[in-house]
Amino acid sequence: MKGAHLLTATLAIFALVTCLLVSASDPSPLQDFCVAINSAQFPQFPGVFVNGKFCKDPKMATANDFFFSGLQIPKPTANAVGSTVTAANVEQIPGLNTLGISLARIDYAPNGGLNPPHTHPRASEVLVVLEGTLYVGFVTSNPDNKLISKVLNKGDVFVFPVGLIHFQLNIGPVNAVALAALSSQNPGVITIANAVFGANPPINPDVLSKAFQVEEKLVEYLQKQFWYNNN
Repeated sequence: MKGAHLLTATLAIFALVTCLLVSASDPSPLQDFCVAINSAQFPQFPGVFVNGKFCKDPKMATANDFFFSGLQIPKPTANAVGSTVTAANVEQIPGLNTLGISLARIDYAPNGGLNPPHTHPRASEVLVVLEGTLYVGFVTSNPDNKLISKVLNKGDVFVFPVGLIHFQLNIGPVNAVALAALSSQNPGVITIANAVFGANPPINPDVLSKAFQVEEKLVEYLQKQFWYNNN
């Protein structure tokens, strides 16, 4: 009898762990859609947060809740990194709430426009090149830290797995454009240089000098720089 109880408990724990692993992405919707509305519209629930957004009454949904215009417009790239990201996620399209998808357009300046090394903590990414030539890649996790990279031309597609550091560099003499599809309504972005050297408040230089095995003066110099956010 005790053995049966032990088996039942083990199976229950295994089922729970399996469910947690399977749901390690945006949750599946339990209705047709859940159009997002600003939580500030609920002052009666101070300090209450949800994993995503509050939903409006589905009967009040309109076409504009599922619409966004602007990804056809080139964005300026005359900045420190030579690129600009135009997001189309749940912040721009309320109807994406709970659907687990979003888009982004990336414009790159000629001869070196860079979407710097970054990660999306909540999404994998599929990138398609619309114009130009890009050198792209991602780095696998410890201990291998293997660089997987490729040169992409117009019409080529490349995948960046969830959470891994990746980048895109325009190696052509003309402007480049890419469209990214992401597996989250809110994929998040952590730009590595910005996060490490532009943290607020700053990370103790002792930590970074030891981590990067460089002199503390170099760390302090880097922390004083302006780290441009292209998103």
